[in-house]
Amino acid sequence: MQKDFAKLNYYEMLDISPVAAFFEIRHAYNAALQIYGADSMVSYSLFSNDERKKILNHLERAYLTLINAQERKKYDKELGQAGLLPQVEGRTPLKRPACIYDVKRQTGVKIMPKKTNKTILRENVEGNKKISEILSRPEISGTDLKSIRNELGIPLEEIAQETRVRLDYLTYIEEDKTNRLPAIAFLKGFIKAYLKILCLEPVDDICARYMKWLENAGKKS
Repeated sequence: MQKDFAKLNYYEMLDISPVAAFFEIRHAYNAALQIYGADSMVSYSLFSNDERKKILNHLERAYLTLINAQERKKYDKELGQAGLLPQVEGRTPLKRPACIYDVKRQTGVKIMPKKTNKTILRENVEGNKKISEILSRPEISGTDLKSIRNELGIPLEEIAQETRVRLDYLTYIEEDKTNRLPAIAFLKGFIKAYLKILCLEPVDDICARYMKWLENAGKKS
C-alpha cells in the first residue's frame, strides 16, 4: 500500500494477478486509461499534466510488456530472479481478478441533478456543527469521513458510481482497514474524488490531513 506508483511492478500497476489472461490485461489497461484520462475525476487536481503523462507512460510500458508472450516471459523471469514474483509456472490461471477501477458504473442508484445536489450539499456542510468539528481536526481518519458522509445522507454506492472507484476500496477507506488500501498513488486520487463528491473543501488540505492520519496509523501498527 505504501509503494509509489513508479515503484510498482507491472502487475501491480494494472492491479492484476501474475497469471492473468491476456483479455484481463487488456481490460485492466483500458480501465486505467479511463482513470488517468484528462477528464477523470479521480486524477483531477491530484496530478499535473506531466505527472499524468508519466503514469500513462508507465501503464503503456506495462501493457506492451505483459500483452506480448515473449516479453512477459522475460519480465517474469527478471522478477523471479529478484524474488519479486512467486513461482507461477504450471499453475492454472486465476479467475478474472477484481480490477481496482470500476469502469462499468453501478446501476440502481438515483442521483440528484448535479447543480441541485452540489448546492444542497454545500449548504449542509456549512450548516452542520458535527461536520465542522471533524473538518477542524489536524488529522482526519476514514471513520471521520464516513461520519461526514452519513451526516449528509449520501450512500457510499453513489460515490462509487460517480467516481468509478470500486465500492470495496471505499469501504476499506471508511473502515480504516489500512492493510487493504491500494497504493498511495491510487489512494490519494480516491480520497480527493470522495471529497469532491461530498463538496468538502479545501480538498488538498483535507486529503493531506487524511494522509497524515494514515502515516501515524502505520507507525502505531
